[in-house]
Amino acid sequence: MSILVDDDTRVVVQGITGGEGKFHTGQMTAYGTNVVAGAVPGKGGQEVDGIPVYDTVRGAAREEDANAAVVFVPPAFAADAVMEALDSPVDLVVAITEGIPQQDMAKVNKRLSEVDTRLIGPNCPGIITPGEAKLGILPGNIFSEGDVGLVSRSGTLTYQVVDNLTQRGIGQTTAIGIGGDPIIGTDFVDALEHFENDPDTKAVAMCGEIGGEDEEEAARFIGEHMDTPVAGFIAGRTAPPGKRMGHAGAIVSGGGGAGTAESKIQALNDAGVPVGDTPDEVADHIEDFL
Repeated sequence: MSILVDDDTRVVVQGITGGEGKFHTGQMTAYGTNVVAGAVPGKGGQEVDGIPVYDTVRGAAREEDANAAVVFVPPAFAADAVMEALDSPVDLVVAITEGIPQQDMAKVNKRLSEVDTRLIGPNCPGIITPGEAKLGILPGNIFSEGDVGLVSRSGTLTYQVVDNLTQRGIGQTTAIGIGGDPIIGTDFVDALEHFENDPDTKAVAMCGEIGGEDEEEAARFIGEHMDTPVAGFIAGRTAPPGKRMGHAGAIVSGGGGAGTAESKIQALNDAGVPVGDTPDEVADHIEDFL
């Protein structure tokens, strides 16, 4: 089994006629993802590599029975694209776009509270269930089927941890990149809850980074609600206070409060989560669980 995406996921790509949208649609279909339509205003009736394009997500979902959308739309228009998908029949929206203005995301966040649709991202690599479907820009070749769930705030870190696992013969149920922006649709707790409820996920790797309090909240959730063992990694432990590191969400104020690597590692350790110093050590901990 897996969480959120599988063989039955039918995908509409928003922005399929653009350079990135077209390229990654090709990568997704080559992996075996069931991309059934594109949605671009004013481009309805066209085709991209044999995939029909519609003017709206709603039209694409209705005609092609799509249940998920992936957003490859430039930052200035991406929030509108996400809003359109949230108001369509799809159950899952994966927003890859980086640099969506936070005031736009605040409106999306409000709308999210009013609908049942799940949003992953923005500013994320997406989600993959190995051997079944990938939605986003994850490099499918490093993943393998297995029983370890993975959730990460950082794209590149995801790849390092997964590569370490796969090389040891440890496959994955599903891997989710939740994104590094301050306002995101799916946080650690949401993903961990899904993995906890998935009978096939026997262990979870969680890759966090400095900034915000998501990892501390995740630690509380793990301590109180999870029987599935979790191993952690925190990026940015050498970052100087007040410096922004890569992601908009990865900024730490001075002092030893929440948001620092120390605070996050302590919280995870207190919840019984071993935290590796390197992606390789995370794989060691996962191997110990299995």
